[in-house]
Amino acid sequence: MVHHSSAAFSDTKPHYHILDGLRGVAALTVVWFHIFEAFATSHLDQQINHGYLAVDFFFILSGFVMGYAYDDRWKTMKVREFFKRRLIRLHPMVVMGTLIGAVMFYFQGCSVWDVSKISVTTLLIATVIGALLIPATPGTEIRGVGEMFPLNGPSWSLFFEYIGNILYALFIRKLPTKALKVLVLLAGLGLSAFAIWGPYGDLCVGYSLTGDNMLGGSLRLLFSFSAGLLMSRVFRPIKVKGAFWIGGMGILVLSAIPRIGGSEHLWMNGIYDTFCVLAVFPLLVYLGASGRTTDKITTRLCKFLGDISYPLYMVHYPFIYLYYAWVKNQNLTFVQSLPGALSLFFGSVLLAYLCMRFYDGPVRRFLTKRSGQTRNAAQRQIREN
Repeated sequence: MVHHSSAAFSDTKPHYHILDGLRGVAALTVVWFHIFEAFATSHLDQQINHGYLAVDFFFILSGFVMGYAYDDRWKTMKVREFFKRRLIRLHPMVVMGTLIGAVMFYFQGCSVWDVSKISVTTLLIATVIGALLIPATPGTEIRGVGEMFPLNGPSWSLFFEYIGNILYALFIRKLPTKALKVLVLLAGLGLSAFAIWGPYGDLCVGYSLTGDNMLGGSLRLLFSFSAGLLMSRVFRPIKVKGAFWIGGMGILVLSAIPRIGGSEHLWMNGIYDTFCVLAVFPLLVYLGASGRTTDKITTRLCKFLGDISYPLYMVHYPFIYLYYAWVKNQNLTFVQSLPGALSLFFGSVLLAYLCMRFYDGPVRRFLTKRSGQTRNAAQRQIREN
């Protein structure tokens, strides 16, 4: 969402439309979480305060769908083919997000970052590095705020997603279910300790190549991805009505909860984050995988949200930089900037749809064809969400 991403389905397996829709709802909350960053002094007073937890939800979804789509295909599929599929699925939008960020870079100047000092040559180098998903180190990245990917901040979660894909193909998929349960337990304990007793009292980490960010980001990936994979192995659906609406409302409410405990009791918010990631999000994925859409409106909504979720996640943030600079330069309140915020939100949704329709899909079809996959494999590849 980052992804977030999922995998191709074999022709004999049903598609989890509700999970697509829930991923789209989570992507929408991420956009609003980022919009409100322009008015926050820290994570303590951020509106849509827990929107960062959408990344953990994306990672759980990714592990669940990865196991569902690929676990029974390794007798005929080689690791190289798997990596090729994942690159085709994920990387076109990584490139697009980076290019949009590069084009808009010199329009994003404000007191927080001075873009006028960056030469065109430096920007071009940063663009190539970002498009290759090579993280920048603090002190060398061109925006100066410590991000791994200063042209398109959310690419950090794709960096971890790629790590998750590598770990899955080379190691985690080979674990027996009992060993996978142990891994999930240990990773969950580590994640809980970081959230509750760590330096921030939250899981809003992973976007920078610093020690705490790399540790926190790695724990977020390792638990959530492994938990999703474990769920795919032991999943037994139950009958549930209104799964999309229950899950969607759950994501919205959990994301909007204000910061808990303030600066004096960081551990309280850490407990909340732990509860969401270790308990509630797996439950929402379970409900979403168990439910079925029974009316045309919900089916179409889930399809639309699923289609735009990954492109939206990857293209909105360059416009957040622009919006942030506008708010800071003009010293605007949220009410004063509301027309701009709404334009950013709906414009990002429209751009995500256009990218999905005229860029991501065609590029993936072309790359799939060039990679020598069969027609059915190509169709499965394009159905990835």
